[in-house]
Amino acid sequence: MHFQGFVMSHSAGLSLFLGQLVRRPHRVVALAPSSQALACRMAAELPDDRTGPVIELGAGTGKITQALLEAGVAPEDLHAFELNPEFVDCLQTQFPQVHIHHAMAQDMGQLPLPQVRAVVSGLPLLSFPKSAQMAILRASFRAMGPMGVFIQFTYGPNPPVAERVRNALGLRWSKSEKIWGNLPPARVYAFRRNLL
Repeated sequence: MHFQGFVMSHSAGLSLFLGQLVRRPHRVVALAPSSQALACRMAAELPDDRTGPVIELGAGTGKITQALLEAGVAPEDLHAFELNPEFVDCLQTQFPQVHIHHAMAQDMGQLPLPQVRAVVSGLPLLSFPKSAQMAILRASFRAMGPMGVFIQFTYGPNPPVAERVRNALGLRWSKSEKIWGNLPPARVYAFRRNLL
């Protein structure tokens, strides 16, 4: 399925990202917006045997949002969370049929949604305190149930969720090959609950 809609040009998206990086450096910690290669690799981790809502965390300029739509997520099934008000305005213009929430990731549990099939995160989780990581992951798996998948990218060699959080929630994971077409190169991790 190819999603037809307004797509921000690469240069416009980069300009918005860099402007926010300069004005709000404490809120934008990435070196560059996610590449199309990374966004597509994240969307490829969506479970194809399930339907239902998908939640995106830290939607930014919409690169991953676009990849999720192009991977077949219906706009009305996509809920994107973003705290930066300028990114929120941009997302609402680009994706008028997607549910854009100007809210914290931990607030996802307040949405009256049927069971969510996946949470796709563009948040810099490793820069968050472990308590915030725990709150986000707990809220995610509460929304998804035991069969959900939490999809997260990282630039480093280790899993992007702290070991203490992984152990407390009983998480297992798989990881992608290194995505060289991203700046800096990244990997995508898919976290699932260990089922007894």
